[in-house]
Amino acid sequence: MKTLVSVVKNEYFPAATVLFAVVLFWTLGLFGGLSLLSTNQTPVATLTWLLFVYAAAVLSPLAGLLAAIDLIRRWLWNRRPRQAAPPSGTVAT
Repeated sequence: MKTLVSVVKNEYFPAATVLFAVVLFWTLGLFGGLSLLSTNQTPVATLTWLLFVYAAAVLSPLAGLLAAIDLIRRWLWNRRPRQAAPPSGTVAT
């Protein structure tokens, strides 16, 4: 349980989850994303599905790009050397 909590509290978790969801969405889309059009559905159901897929297709690359940028930014921030903090009780000049 501690491992799960440490993973969820990790600073990379939100962006990595979004990036994983975007990659999963597009992978599943490659394996039959238009299969709903081959079934006999009502026009309203088909239109609703097409609008959802259109919104997801437009917004998911943007979400993936922002998640990748955030992951890279955090990784670079954590790699840079830290300046030593002055000892407590002293005033830095």
